[in-house]
Amino acid sequence: MTSSRRLMRYWDRQANRWPSPATERKYLAPARAWIGARAVGQVLEVGVGSGLNLDHYPPGVELTGVDFSPRMIQTSQIRANATGCRIDLVVASAQDLPFADRQFDTVVCTFSICCFQDDHAALVEMTRVLKPGGRLLLADHVAPHNKALRAVFRLAELFTVPLQGERLTRRPLTTIQAMGLEVVAVERTNRGMIERLHAQLPG
Repeated sequence: MTSSRRLMRYWDRQANRWPSPATERKYLAPARAWIGARAVGQVLEVGVGSGLNLDHYPPGVELTGVDFSPRMIQTSQIRANATGCRIDLVVASAQDLPFADRQFDTVVCTFSICCFQDDHAALVEMTRVLKPGGRLLLADHVAPHNKALRAVFRLAELFTVPLQGERLTRRPLTTIQAMGLEVVAVERTNRGMIERLHAQLPG
């Protein structure tokens, strides 16, 4: 079984399990609210997962979501149906988005870049489908400020990377800056473990 197929099966199994309610409430939900409030226009969510961002988008946005896990897409659709949220859902890889150039006003990705096999390729794809002046909104866990805690994260990666493809110490901000996007706002919370990023494509 290829690595990508194995990881897809792993995340299929997590569709109704991840994250735990405690993790969601304490660490992830505040970042989702911060990100959702900044979304405008035609919005693409990459790594839509089980649809936990859906409650945080403002009225009037047009939502499209992609995930490489078919089971996650099914769970997102169930959540959307239950809440009355309208969203077009597509099974697709973040590294090969099935959309035209300059199609979306906003691209959102929360707590998923850590699991992409090629995070740089995924970020290139996200910027490709953004309209000039469009918003790239990201939230993820990153290497903490504290050296001891950062060492714990690196040790944990010895297990999380082979098991679920999850890298705990990536820093999308540095990639975004190298790609020439304007950083509008960036915040770190939870002892520096969670980073929220609002970047804008020039133009």
